[in-house]
Amino acid sequence: LGGVCVPSYLVGMYAQHKKVNYALWGSVAVNMALVGAICFSLSGAAGLGAPIASRTRMAAPQMMASRMPSMAGVRTSMRPQMVQRDISANALSYTVDDIRGMLGDDVANQILAKNTPTGPERDVVLYGFGRIGRLLARIITTIPTNLKLKGIVVRQPKKPDLEKRLELIKRDSIHGPYTGSISMDESDNSLIMNGQKVRLIYANQPEEVDYTAYGINDAIVIDNTGVWRDDEGLGKHLKSKGAAQVILTAPGKGVKNIVAGVNQDVIEGSDKILSAASCTTNAVVPALSILHKKFGVVSGHIETVHSFTNDQNLIDNYHKADRRGRAGPLNMVISETGAGKAVAVALPELAGKLTASAIRVPTPDVSIAVMILDLEKSTTADEINAAFKEAATGDLDDNLGYSDSKEAVSLDFIGSTHAGEVDALATKCTGNSCIVYVWYDNENGYSNQVVRVVEKWAKAQQEAGLFAAPAMA
Repeated sequence: LGGVCVPSYLVGMYAQHKKVNYALWGSVAVNMALVGAICFSLSGAAGLGAPIASRTRMAAPQMMASRMPSMAGVRTSMRPQMVQRDISANALSYTVDDIRGMLGDDVANQILAKNTPTGPERDVVLYGFGRIGRLLARIITTIPTNLKLKGIVVRQPKKPDLEKRLELIKRDSIHGPYTGSISMDESDNSLIMNGQKVRLIYANQPEEVDYTAYGINDAIVIDNTGVWRDDEGLGKHLKSKGAAQVILTAPGKGVKNIVAGVNQDVIEGSDKILSAASCTTNAVVPALSILHKKFGVVSGHIETVHSFTNDQNLIDNYHKADRRGRAGPLNMVISETGAGKAVAVALPELAGKLTASAIRVPTPDVSIAVMILDLEKSTTADEINAAFKEAATGDLDDNLGYSDSKEAVSLDFIGSTHAGEVDALATKCTGNSCIVYVWYDNENGYSNQVVRVVEKWAKAQQEAGLFAAPAMA
């Protein structure tokens, strides 16, 4: 890694969008020893051969706070004082964020590049750069993935806005600072995100853009504007040179609506237009699929208590929709949601069985869906929770979270990468009737689901022999 010593046995990595982890397995160094092995070549390396459970380590937050500011990139033979703590055989896992904090952006970017899956890269373009667009940019440029963000399309501004765009993605009031390095290149109106050049492109209509003029080819366009929602409207993107497919980050009409982890198997390499459904649909569908499979869903109602969004007014003002003109940060607002009907697109067997509505509340992020259901089989809350927990630690570990904390509240789920997280302690059941609560970060959790769909789509196209660029070294 560019002069950095990394023992070949040290890091086994698995990429899950709930967090990209560097898992340390077997007889390896952990915590401070990890930093030593990767960056410092600490003396006494022979001691690393001891069984992992018998060695000592220092907690990462304490280590970073006390040592890292003066040690980054510097060789030293001094070992920090360790704190004795037992470690399980599975050892400790490090996120890319941890690596950045300990070793800096350059090393983290090299590790990301080295652990990117083999296979052809796919160019990605974001059409729109609002809340979801910026989170998608953060995710794609900070995880090991063959998706390469090459362009962002926004409306033509009255004056240069590159620096404004930079600052909006660099800092976020809810999700915190951007992880890694980010800068701008005014010479070609681009952002440099963890070493990836991303062109800022101006256009008022999709078909106006010639992506090939920016070196972008066979791109997957992620439309996060919500302006066009059907096959005809979204098809405008396919008229752009260099655009191959388009996916909508909202419920689509007359197109496949995909919920990652549940119905992604319907994706075909030949598909040109897809939808990633809505944040609420993504939140409830994994849980509903489990309940229907295990107990059978007869009917029910979904009530989502949803954080306010940009579509609402900051203070009272005109809005074409009922009630949404009233101040979002001050009021609970009864609203509508298409989640009930959208569920049937991902789970056709539930068509006509569910109703849904929403209450917008004065929180900026994280929502909760309350599902009131009648089941075919009589069951208990324990049986329902056991089914959720099995799925959350099994096939749906990326998509479904499981919380059994007695103190969990909405802010605890900011940054969750799951589509939804079941609050097990809130599950209620009487005979055939049950109530299930599902938390979801309606921004970050949903954005991670979108990326999973796009990755699955790109893989399906590769397997179909489409866009089969030479494999990466």
